[in-house]
Amino acid sequence: MSLLLNATASAGAAEPATAALRSGIDVQYIDSAVRPQDDFFRYLNGKWLQNTEIPADKASWGSFIQLREATLPQLRGLIEAAQQDKAGRKPGSEAQKIADLYASYMDEQKLDALGIKPLAGELNRIRSIKDKKALPALIAHLDAIGVATPYGIYVSQDARESTKYAVSVAQSGLGLPDRDYYLKKDDAKLAAVLAQYETHVAKTLALAGVKDSAAAAHAIVALETALAKVQWTKVENRDPVKRYNKVQIDKLAELAPAYDWKHALAEAGVASKVDYVIVNQPSYLSGFNTVLEQTDLATWKSYFEWQLLRSQSPYLSKPFADASFAFYGTVLTGVTEQPPRWKRGVGAVEGALGEALGKLYVAQYFPPERKARMEQLVANLLASYKSSIDTLEWMSPATKEQAQAKLAKFTPKIGYTAKWRDYSALAIVPSDLSGNMMRAAAFASQRMINKLGKPIDRAEWGMTPQTINAYYSPTMNEIVFPAAILQPPFFDAGADDAVNYGAIGAVIGHEISHGFDDKGSQSDGDGNLRDWWTKEDRANFKARTDVLVQQYASYSPLPGYNVNGALTLGENIADNSGLAIAYKAYKLSLNGQPAPVIDGLTGDQRFFMGFAQVWRSKMREPQQIVQIKTDPHSPGQFRANGTMVNQPGFYEAFGVKPGDKMYLAPEQRVIIW
Repeated sequence: MSLLLNATASAGAAEPATAALRSGIDVQYIDSAVRPQDDFFRYLNGKWLQNTEIPADKASWGSFIQLREATLPQLRGLIEAAQQDKAGRKPGSEAQKIADLYASYMDEQKLDALGIKPLAGELNRIRSIKDKKALPALIAHLDAIGVATPYGIYVSQDARESTKYAVSVAQSGLGLPDRDYYLKKDDAKLAAVLAQYETHVAKTLALAGVKDSAAAAHAIVALETALAKVQWTKVENRDPVKRYNKVQIDKLAELAPAYDWKHALAEAGVASKVDYVIVNQPSYLSGFNTVLEQTDLATWKSYFEWQLLRSQSPYLSKPFADASFAFYGTVLTGVTEQPPRWKRGVGAVEGALGEALGKLYVAQYFPPERKARMEQLVANLLASYKSSIDTLEWMSPATKEQAQAKLAKFTPKIGYTAKWRDYSALAIVPSDLSGNMMRAAAFASQRMINKLGKPIDRAEWGMTPQTINAYYSPTMNEIVFPAAILQPPFFDAGADDAVNYGAIGAVIGHEISHGFDDKGSQSDGDGNLRDWWTKEDRANFKARTDVLVQQYASYSPLPGYNVNGALTLGENIADNSGLAIAYKAYKLSLNGQPAPVIDGLTGDQRFFMGFAQVWRSKMREPQQIVQIKTDPHSPGQFRANGTMVNQPGFYEAFGVKPGDKMYLAPEQRVIIW
C-alpha cells in the first residue's frame, strides 16, 4: 500500500481547493430557527428532520442507510446481468452461483409450494434425539449451518499470540437482542416485547406442525431466560482481558462437567487441531451446565426446533416469512412494511457470496482515483496522529514511545481485498433457497476452521467492498475502508477538502483511534494483548475516559432510556479523538494558506458541518431501544453534539460562549488523543 508520509500533503492535491469546488454541505437542511451554539445537530439537519419520513420498510433512516439504498440497485443490476449472461454463467462459476442463489430467493411460488419441506431433514434430526448425550453433536451441526445455540465456536487470531489462529467458545442462544429483554421485568416496553416474543414462537412452531405450540413456546422462553440470567452483559463483554481465558480441552469439564466437550469439539471439527480453547465467559459455561441439567430433553428439543425455524423462516414459504417479519420487523423495530423482495434477495446473495458480488461491484463502481485520494487522506491522518501523540501533556515519554511503535505498524486497507475469496467449494442450487443458505453458512464455518494451523491471512477482509462501514482490527492492527463508503456524504471527490476531512477524515481518525481506545489500547502493534502503559499514564487515561462515560450517560434519546456510557465508551473515544485528529490533519493540509469561503462558510465551519451531516438520522422508537440495549455506538445526534462539545476548534468556528447550551467549560472537555 502506497502511503504519503508528508503530513502537510493536501488530500486535494490533484483537485486544488478553490471557490470553484462545491462546499459539500447540504445547506438546504439548515434550520435557522435553531442556534448552532445550542444544538448543532438540529441546526444543521433541522429541516431534514422536520420533513423526512422514515420509509415504511426501514427501522431508521439517515446517511448510512440512504447510501446503502443507493447501492442496492447497483448490486441488483450486477446480479441480473449475471443471470442474463448465459455464456459467462458456466456451471460452478461465481456468476452461476450468484444468479442461481438470487433465482432461488425470487421464486416465491416454489417456496410456497414447498412449505416446511426444506427443513424436514433438520427437524427430523432434532426430533429423533433420544437423550442429552446427543446434544453436543447436534449443537456442533446447528452452529455450523447458522442456527443459534447456547454457545458458539469461532476461529480467530489468538489475542495473546496473534501469529496463530485459536478456537474460541462464546455465549449465545437468545432469540431476543439482549438479556435485558428477558430480565428487566420493571420495563413495560421490554416486558411487552417478551410477551409478544412468546406468542411469535408459538405461532411459528404451530406453522411447523407442533401440536401444543403454546406450551412449547412457554418452556422455550423460560429456557432462554435461564440462559440470559447467566450471560455476561454487553459492558462486561467489552473487556478483552477478562474475555481471554485459555483453557486446555481436558479442563473444560471443570467448567461444565455435565457436557461432553471433547465430543462437542470433535463434532465441530476442531478437536484434532488444537489442545486449548479461549473461553470468553467462563462463568456462563458453568451456568449453561446448570441449565442443561435442570432442563428436560423435550424442552431442549423444542428450543432447537425453534432456533432452526427462527434462522430459516425468511427463506421459507410466505406464512413463515411473514410471521418472522411481523415480530422481528414490526414488534422489535417498528417497521410496518417488508422491503421489496428483490432487496431481500440481494441481501441473501451478499450474505452467502459477498466477495463474489463485491468483485463485480468494484469493477463497475469504484474508480481507481478514488482509492488514490483516500490513500492521501489516510497518510495525513496517520501523520497527524503521530504528531499528536508527541504533544500529549498527560502521557509520559515511555508510553509515548510504545504508542508510536504501535501506530507505525498500522496497516491501512482501502477499497477491496487483494485476494478474493474462493467460493468453489460452495454448492448453490437454483430451487433450494433454504438449503443454499445453510450450505453457505456451513461453507463459511468450514473455511474458518480450515485456518487452524495455517499462517495468518493478512490479506483477508472482514467486510465486503459494498459495505457502508469501516473497521479497526486489534489483532491485525489494521484500519479498513470498503469501497462503498467512499461516496458522499462521507467522501465527495468534487467538494472542497474541508467537508471531506470532517466526514471521511473523521471516519479514518475514528478507526485509527480504536487502536487507542479503552479496548484497543490494551493490545500492542503486533496485535497482542499486552500492557504497554505505565501505571500513571493508564490512570490518567482512565480519568479522562470516566468523564466521557458520565457525559454520554447523561444523554437521553427517549424518555426513560439513557445512553449506556460504559457500553458506548470505545466508540465515543473514537468519535472524539477521530474528529480532533481529522481537524489537525485538515489544518496541516492547508499548508499555511487560508481556506476559501464557500457558500458563506469558512473552512472550519464546513469541516464541523461535514462531520455532523454524516450522523443525520431518524429512528423508530422500538429500534431506538434495541440500539440503546445492544449497540456500542451512541445515537446519531449525540455522536454529533456529544463530540462537538469537546472540540476547541468547534467553539472558535461558531463562537460558542458561556451560556450557550453546547458550551462546556475548558476543564470539563474531554481531550484524549
